[in-house]
Amino acid sequence: MKRPVSPAPTITALTTAPSAAAAKRLVRALVERRVIACGTVLPGAVSIYRWQGAVVEEDEVVVLLKTTAARWAELAATLPGLHPYEVPELLALPVADGHPPYLDWVRAETGGRPAPGRGGSRGAAGSSGRRIGGVVPGSAHVGRGKHEKE
Repeated sequence: MKRPVSPAPTITALTTAPSAAAAKRLVRALVERRVIACGTVLPGAVSIYRWQGAVVEEDEVVVLLKTTAARWAELAATLPGLHPYEVPELLALPVADGHPPYLDWVRAETGGRPAPGRGGSRGAAGSSGRRIGGVVPGSAHVGRGKHEKE
């Protein structure tokens, strides 16, 4: 049985940066503004492209930005001013489906509300006592990242 589509569709936006440090600065600024719920920095990419009449090969860092379609316009308007490139790559990739609590967390962290009946933000301490991308001070989970299991 197919699950109903979320009222605030999630998107993954793709960009690149010249270094991990630049990518982290960009992601942190976007998370602090609640334009994105999180960003994943993936170093080790090589891009080959034509720029100003020459074929160029550069080491880059791929950055995956998780947000909602409702925040896309703000992301598209904000990212270029924060990005070190003159013409930054920014692509919106629709998310066809996903883990419902994670999609609710993305929506909550970007200023939306979780879908009805799904319990609330994963960005705050929930019934498990864990956060997505952080820790709950004083809990047994201090020091565990979002990808670690108990």
